[in-house]
Amino acid sequence: MAIVITIIIYFVVLLLVSRFTGRASDNESFFYARRRSPWPAVAFGMIGASISGVSFVSVPGMVLTKDMTYLQTCMGFAVGYIVVAFVLLPLYYRNNLNTIYHYLLSRFGNRTYKTGASLFVLSELLGASVRFYVVCFILHHFVFKALGIPFFVTASVLVALIWFYTRRGGVRTLVWTDVLHTLCMLAALVLIVVIVCSHLDVNIKGAMSVVADSGYSRVFVFDDFISAQNFFKQFVSGIFIVVVMTGLNQNMMQKNLTCKSLRDAQKDMCTYGFAFLPVNMIFLVLGILLVALAADKGMALPADGDSLLPMFAATGELGILVLVLFSVGIVASSFSSADSALTSLTTSVCVDLIGKDADEQVRHRVHLLLASLFVVFILLFKALCSTNIIDAVYILCSYTYGPLLGMFAFGVLTKRKANDRIVPLLAVASPLLCLLADILTPMICGYKFGYELLLLNGLIMFCGMHISGMLPDVMRSEKK
Repeated sequence: MAIVITIIIYFVVLLLVSRFTGRASDNESFFYARRRSPWPAVAFGMIGASISGVSFVSVPGMVLTKDMTYLQTCMGFAVGYIVVAFVLLPLYYRNNLNTIYHYLLSRFGNRTYKTGASLFVLSELLGASVRFYVVCFILHHFVFKALGIPFFVTASVLVALIWFYTRRGGVRTLVWTDVLHTLCMLAALVLIVVIVCSHLDVNIKGAMSVVADSGYSRVFVFDDFISAQNFFKQFVSGIFIVVVMTGLNQNMMQKNLTCKSLRDAQKDMCTYGFAFLPVNMIFLVLGILLVALAADKGMALPADGDSLLPMFAATGELGILVLVLFSVGIVASSFSSADSALTSLTTSVCVDLIGKDADEQVRHRVHLLLASLFVVFILLFKALCSTNIIDAVYILCSYTYGPLLGMFAFGVLTKRKANDRIVPLLAVASPLLCLLADILTPMICGYKFGYELLLLNGLIMFCGMHISGMLPDVMRSEKK
């Protein structure tokens, strides 16, 4: 019951924030927050939006299979945020874009624009469903299942809660609810670490000694280039993951574009970008401390890394306070990710795909439809997922965001035109070729693709657009 009471109290607070910020429910407020958001609030809130429930559950357990090598990817993330701040944000502000995919319209044409927006809608539905699946599964497994409530009902109710507090204020509400989400998530994380240290009977200095002496403390991998954990593969992939999943993602950019000026948006981006590394380090340290605590108590480690933190927290092994903190942390991080995804999807569908016909009534219908699709995708993922959740997010990213990377790279790095008619076909062919390469390469030469599959996908799209731009000239010369 402690988890249920925690969720109810948390939701009541969200409703109060939503009521205060959602008084104006027109499209200008819902989509753009009238471009008046203070950058410190956006920056702090974006930490929670970037972390999500995936990190809260999965990252501590990653030490069981990958040690602390995930930090190599996080180092790449920090560089990626700088690229987004000083390459992409000036582009978006200079063109005064309503959504970031409007850039594709002015640069290449309507079909490329619609293709880019459609890729985002598909990608975000998949990615957000994966991320929100975490909180649905945990809460159902440890609370609602014992009450005889089906998983379908659990997922539907949680999505309905998000729909309810975002339906009026949209991104204007999210700027402030994300501040609440992030504050609660970080407080829960730090307090859980402190309580685990007390159970190990160590102070902060002693905890660092436990981490340093652990067999799971390896951070860098330089000696095995074939390994998916190789530093250069992880670091470079981290840069491009941020460029794509943040810089080319309407979900992550929408709140940044509501800042009053480009300079404010850049300060916001760099601030939360650099905060990402230490926050993830705390998650990994927590994972190692939990492994040490399991050894101290004679407990067997779970086969699934995603079960490491829940094994202690959600079962009440560390006491009722950790149970409540875990509930707050996972709900805060998951809601922060899912509410912004639902709002940005509504924005992109209305502005990019429907266009001028999307009035407030249409927006409400789209918002409700997308919330329903969230439930459908969550159920599909529950039926199909068989891998680590955070890896699943990035694998999906490699296939669905790769074409977007190629489109924007071709537009920014070259001045050439692409064949607008062919771009939709290229956006389908590029992921299929990557899938083929991912299957055949290990069989042919033993090389295993990691997150760098995203780069290959973008490169194929880039080359395809370059070739397509030459086709009209070839056709005209043949006619002559």
